[in-house]
Amino acid sequence: MIGNTVIQLQNVDIYQQKHLVLTDVELTIDKGEFIYLIGQTGSGKSSLLKILYGDLHIASGEGHAGGYDLKKLTDKDIPYLRRKLGIVFQDFQLLTDRTVEDNMQFVMTATGWKDKKLIAERIRDVLEKVGLRSKIKKMPHELSGGEQQRVVIARALLNDPEIILADEPTGHLDPETSGEVLMLLKEISRSGTAVLMATHDYHMIRTFPSRIIKCENGRVTDNVQIN
Repeated sequence: MIGNTVIQLQNVDIYQQKHLVLTDVELTIDKGEFIYLIGQTGSGKSSLLKILYGDLHIASGEGHAGGYDLKKLTDKDIPYLRRKLGIVFQDFQLLTDRTVEDNMQFVMTATGWKDKKLIAERIRDVLEKVGLRSKIKKMPHELSGGEQQRVVIARALLNDPEIILADEPTGHLDPETSGEVLMLLKEISRSGTAVLMATHDYHMIRTFPSRIIKCENGRVTDNVQIN
């Protein structure tokens, strides 16, 4: 992989169980890029993301993500790979019985952070980045949907990932809040962390244009134009 490349797939076939979902996938993502991933439900978007974060194995071809060879990935490697990737899902997946701070601490402890002072500093830093420093002691139910998604993005930033994989991150949000979350992700990409965002929201893509990848008929097409 070249210095600036964070994701590279070459001639990759992707299966779910024994069903071939995507064939001959070619994909390169460089540091700081912002990319939309589009396609109908069932077209393979989630399977493509799962290959990147080690939830599915590559059947054939070559793949690298965050410095890891996806073909040789072992179960032991997966937690380390995921430190290089920030993952943001549509359903926020926050621990509902813990404060924002405790949600963050839980992830950091699970990914090997030990120094309490460094943990506290890092949590403050990422919450500052997403504009939620003042909500550090709040419980998830005390936050709006948009604020909860910002916490999830902050959580994804904790380990300073090379890329954020965002699967429909604005799916449950109203248009205005969706726009705010998208602007935040764009800002993150400008600071050097690549963002790959799966979405169905074509209005948002038209409003904030960027490179588009499409899953369709078992293929992945790059640099797609939408009308």
